[in-house]
Amino acid sequence: MPALNNTRHAPPVRLCQGCGLPILSIHPTAGNNAYCPRCGTQQSRGGSPSLSGNLAIALTCLLLFIPAYSFPFIHIHLLGVNFHGSIVDGAWCLIEAGYFPLGVLVFFCSVVAPITLCLALVLCHISLHKHWFIGLRIGTSLIRRLKTWTMIDVFLVSILVACIKLSDISDISVGPALYALIGLQILCILLITRVSLRRYWELWRPEVSFEHQHKHIHCNHCHLSQPEGSHCQRCHHTLHVRKPRSIERTSAYLMAATVALIPANILPISILLTNGQRLEDTIFSGVISLLNSQMVSIAIIIFVASIIVPIAKIVGLGYILYGIRFQTGNRVRQMKIYQIIKVIGKWSMLDLFVISIMLTLVDRGQILNFVPGNGAIAFGLVVFLTLLATESLDPRLIWDSTNEESAICRSADE
Repeated sequence: MPALNNTRHAPPVRLCQGCGLPILSIHPTAGNNAYCPRCGTQQSRGGSPSLSGNLAIALTCLLLFIPAYSFPFIHIHLLGVNFHGSIVDGAWCLIEAGYFPLGVLVFFCSVVAPITLCLALVLCHISLHKHWFIGLRIGTSLIRRLKTWTMIDVFLVSILVACIKLSDISDISVGPALYALIGLQILCILLITRVSLRRYWELWRPEVSFEHQHKHIHCNHCHLSQPEGSHCQRCHHTLHVRKPRSIERTSAYLMAATVALIPANILPISILLTNGQRLEDTIFSGVISLLNSQMVSIAIIIFVASIIVPIAKIVGLGYILYGIRFQTGNRVRQMKIYQIIKVIGKWSMLDLFVISIMLTLVDRGQILNFVPGNGAIAFGLVVFLTLLATESLDPRLIWDSTNEESAICRSADE
């Protein structure tokens, strides 16, 4: 194991952003990523995808946003009349129906977040070219915060679910925006997996140019490990050894989400008015109805996204908080649970997207009408609060009580 030394020619040391362990900052070879040997958090990516490629993808996404959001993504023939729906229509219908918070949440996750993410990346490239520090700082901050809230992939799946649910009562045809959405989703996934904020800040000022003899704190914005201080020496963001009040904020969000989970599952999430009958469905009864209609695959998707995932997030985060509070449990397992929650968290939005699509296409007056139920508001609150709880939790707190030799620098190459 290589010994630590503070000479000028010593291998660069970096603190893991996942657990705080000092590790050797090794640049991986092509195709091989570098991970923390203790918590498994990715430290750097293999290969060297060009930043100009990121810019090209972002600009293509911005062009695809125009047809994706301007034209209908679906047409239906219902009760002798043709109707169509677009992404913006769904959020607007929720707002018009009196569900303003749900409409804003749907609009933000399906429209505002992905567009702003691409614009922020373009801003980063302009800032690097023009040597504009404030622009790079704003752009990277927006990208870091909006990755979680960009949910075009979830919206695409929700279109599929809505189409299958409507297939029994209407004739469905694909609109031109759906093809743009599919291309947009492919490019968005590629863009999010390629973008490394560390690389942008390395182009601004390389980490090796900072001759730090001791590194005690890691900047979560530009990923520079450095001595303790009030502000980052590279990006000038406020420095914190750990996220301020992380446990308190996460616990508060989690308790509020747990309370909201009860009405979200008890109250009707959707109401269908047909032939003078009022058919109310909770999340669970909706799943049963899909099973009775032989729509097993859609029932499984809804059950997992709307019941399993929210409960799993609350239980998983509660388990992690318990382990941090009482310094118990398997820390590797807790870290894996946290990483899984980060990945699956956004899929709880699926049912809300389905509701917005159904509201756009099935609102035909007295013969057939669809409106959200009060359970939809509670469910939207659960989704929002659990996402905030995940973002507010500092995973390094899981490892703070370990007695391992965290002061020893280890190789991150696998």
